[in-house]
Amino acid sequence: MTTKPLDGLRAIVIGGGSGIGLGSARLLAGDGATVTLAGRTEEKLREAADVLGADGLSVSWVRCDAMRGEDVRSAVEEAGEDGRLDIAVVVPGGGAICPVLLYGDDQFSREVDKNVRPVYLLLKYAGQAMIRAGGGSFVAISSTAAVFSTRYLASYGAGKAAVDQLVRVAADELGEAGVRVNGVRPGMTRTPATEGAFANQSMMAQFLAGQAIPRHGEVTDIARAVRYLAGPESSWVTGQLLTVDGGHTLRAFVDYDSLLDLPDQAAIAREAR
Repeated sequence: MTTKPLDGLRAIVIGGGSGIGLGSARLLAGDGATVTLAGRTEEKLREAADVLGADGLSVSWVRCDAMRGEDVRSAVEEAGEDGRLDIAVVVPGGGAICPVLLYGDDQFSREVDKNVRPVYLLLKYAGQAMIRAGGGSFVAISSTAAVFSTRYLASYGAGKAAVDQLVRVAADELGEAGVRVNGVRPGMTRTPATEGAFANQSMMAQFLAGQAIPRHGEVTDIARAVRYLAGPESSWVTGQLLTVDGGHTLRAFVDYDSLLDLPDQAAIAREAR
């Protein structure tokens, strides 16, 4: 019987119901890992499991709100075996396109937390399970927004920059316990979450003009990076943020102000009393 590189390893993918999470789960399962998909929507998880099943890949799923510690803890227990886990991938995040002065006072903090909290909660509970297993690999999905100015995405950029620093610090602390912590920074990638952006032809043209490789990112581009960081091929890699963006961060982010009808924050500030 042919062995696969991830045979005998147990993995959880939070955000595994679609997009980058589903693509990552596909590669992990295809290389032999026992994979549990986790996310908020049961219907999406069932459909994802069916899609993989039709390709001959058997995965399980568990409902999990990645913002709730109890949900994440339970999902890790479900995915592991005897309290042990080998691979964890966390995808959720997001934020509004908004001028920096016009976020609601609480909105900004909520959106930063939307990006950081799922990463921390899975790191906490999966990290403990990995230590019990004798080691493991944790992979967070960050963003190119963490490393260059993404005008009108302040909350998202701040949240993803925090993810990057969490990855570095956790890798430094947990390496001696055999736990590797890394992240992937996708550029503009075609997923269900970016359908609206891809429908804007002018926006997509600006993205392509700002990339060294003039094609859009696909889920498989990112999933392959996740698979590398999750598996034994990267056994001497930790604390790293792998940017997969067609070379976009070599240049500059798109100008949303020229593409969208955004409020004039300077005018609003001048009129404020």
